[in-house]
Amino acid sequence: MVSASHEVPDAVRIALVGLPGSGKTTVGRQLARRLSLTYFDSDHVIEQRIGCSIRTYFEHEGEERFRELESTVLGELTQKSGAVISTGGGAVLREVNRQSLHSRCQVVYLNSHPDELFRRLRHDVNRPLLQVADPLTRLRDLHAVRDPLYRAASHFIIETGRPSVATLVNMIVMQLELSGAVPGR
Repeated sequence: MVSASHEVPDAVRIALVGLPGSGKTTVGRQLARRLSLTYFDSDHVIEQRIGCSIRTYFEHEGEERFRELESTVLGELTQKSGAVISTGGGAVLREVNRQSLHSRCQVVYLNSHPDELFRRLRHDVNRPLLQVADPLTRLRDLHAVRDPLYRAASHFIIETGRPSVATLVNMIVMQLELSGAVPGR
């Protein structure tokens, strides 16, 4: 746990980016708890705002309308102080999102191999972009397109592999401390 001598400045904003299933939500919650920061999941904020699931919104309004709403929400969240923000997997598709994330937050890319993600997500029916005949190929295609965008938006890249959530959080905190983004112990 964070000790009193390990206070994180209120101005700190940390954003997690990565493919669906890379651990942004799980790691984000634990990271926020570890650093005593407020946690926001941009997809959850969007669902609260629209009053339905993202999947339902996607089906009725389309991806473009969803991406517009996502940009608005990210613009708001990236201005909140003392926050950890888990973004949706496609948040980096828009240049404005990459710019606001990179300029306002310490951005951590949780890089997961598509084959590993497929093992984690193969039974998940709540991710609209993976509701296709061949989700593994879809994940590989998403990775090919989005990996350079995640890298462009990020300050740090963490290879997720198979470490525990606690190990991933420790790796992120270490990177943040080494960069001076948060005080060291």
